[in-house]
Amino acid sequence: MSTSSRTIVIVGGVAGGASAAARARRIDEHAQIILFEKDEHVSFANCGLPYYIGGEIVERKKLLVAPREMLAARFNLDVRTRQEVLRIDREAKTVTVRDLTSGREYQQSYDALILAPGAAPLVPPIDGATAPGVFTLRNLEDTDRIKAAVDASGEKRAVVVGAGYIGLEMVEQLVHRGFQVALAELQPQILPLFDPEMVQPIEQDLRNRGVALHLGDGIEAILTGPDGKARGIRLKSGTELEAGVVILGIGVRPLLDLARGAGIEVGPGGGIGTDEFMRTNDPSIYAVGDAAEYRYGPTGSPMRIALAGPANRSGRIAGEHAASGKSRPMDAVFGTAIVRVFDRVAAMTGLTMTLARRLNRSARSVVVVANNHAGYYPGAEPITLKLVYDPETGRVLGAQGMGGEGVDKRIDVIATAMHFGGTVADLAGLDLAYAPPFGAAKDPVHMAAFAACNQMDGLTDFIEPDADLSDVPQFVDVRTTQEVAEAPFPGVDGIINIPLDELRHRVGELDPSVETVVSCRTGVRSHVALRMLRQLGFEQVKAVSGGVMIRRRAWRDQG
Repeated sequence: MSTSSRTIVIVGGVAGGASAAARARRIDEHAQIILFEKDEHVSFANCGLPYYIGGEIVERKKLLVAPREMLAARFNLDVRTRQEVLRIDREAKTVTVRDLTSGREYQQSYDALILAPGAAPLVPPIDGATAPGVFTLRNLEDTDRIKAAVDASGEKRAVVVGAGYIGLEMVEQLVHRGFQVALAELQPQILPLFDPEMVQPIEQDLRNRGVALHLGDGIEAILTGPDGKARGIRLKSGTELEAGVVILGIGVRPLLDLARGAGIEVGPGGGIGTDEFMRTNDPSIYAVGDAAEYRYGPTGSPMRIALAGPANRSGRIAGEHAASGKSRPMDAVFGTAIVRVFDRVAAMTGLTMTLARRLNRSARSVVVVANNHAGYYPGAEPITLKLVYDPETGRVLGAQGMGGEGVDKRIDVIATAMHFGGTVADLAGLDLAYAPPFGAAKDPVHMAAFAACNQMDGLTDFIEPDADLSDVPQFVDVRTTQEVAEAPFPGVDGIINIPLDELRHRVGELDPSVETVVSCRTGVRSHVALRMLRQLGFEQVKAVSGGVMIRRRAWRDQG
């Protein structure tokens, strides 16, 4: 039986660091494994913190995934909380540590060093940012402070700054607690990582629930009262929002000072550069979690993706490699994420069209609206699914879903296909489980893939729902007259309304020699109309992806 005198030092706990420590122990029973964490708790459910504040998670102890005592007893880990690693001496292979309780500093040697410092909430350099009543949410200590303020609040007014995942989760939970909530976001939409039309229904639902949305308007200052406590915020527009509880959910910045101080390279994505085994430019030092870069699947480029799933997986790989010198490589990360906002769910994986344009990446997309399960079975509700793909190869580059029940499994199916390099044709051929309570014989995944395949095969051609259609020579709406009256198609003058069931007999009213765009409610009837017109001599016919439903979500006044 071999024994090991190897010392593995891990800086930071939670998802990446704790996963690395546990995996290293499972690989090497004899190594000395030391985990430094500057906070009190080394492994906790940071994604569950808003739900404890809101009362959905009742017991605080449920948030403690792996208490220090359990890690010591089960994995024989030397867990040192309230101790901060200040410096790395790469030549001597030591770290300088400060005990935050006693103030004592000392050196600890290592054979392998795993950096999992994580990321810190962004706090803008504005007046009042440190006033009592202003909070960020990163750890259990933050959670306790916010919950105490929420419990003690008499006025029950709060403002949340930042409409990303954490911001929206906090809005939801504060509303559940009976608060009057305002939400401010610098970008012109909530969930800025999504394409705008995919989140518009959630914006409307927030307004319907009494949440005051201030989009496209960033924070300028925290307002304070005579007692120095926060009493609200002032936006760049000059609007003042009164609130006794202010939550800053603007984003996070990776904690890179320790790595930079040791000459560890920071990559083009703004995180610590790593190879496929999570090694840095120093082969004895690894980096995992929110401060590290991963290979981004759709582009192959390094990118920092602050999500719990990649942090856990990268920690597992680094822990094994640090303990044994070998492991499976870290797979590409696609940024698969999901959020619930009251009764609605938004999820995504890979590229959006917005990001594809910013990266100058060639991409096409289709949008479909289909029920989450068989329409005749009670409780069916629509899912909006957007599929992004390479127009030359059909490789799936990304997807977004919005709806209620069943959004998660559609995005997970597509993310799985993307992991294996799947194409839209692969999605179209998937054999998915079907029974009326669970899905449809033609699942929303299939419907999106069918539409993309039709486009690639030349059977149809789509126009993006936010396109400028003001100069289209001939626009045909194939909905019924009543449908058109109830929901006019925006951004087009001189629309010709011919219901689909009359189109074949009224085709003589149209000019086959000019470009023609067709639309309906969600895109199903317009596809039938497009195929009909093309076979009746109309050579230049396109359809609006997602129909008027998605157009009305995406439309921005072009004038």
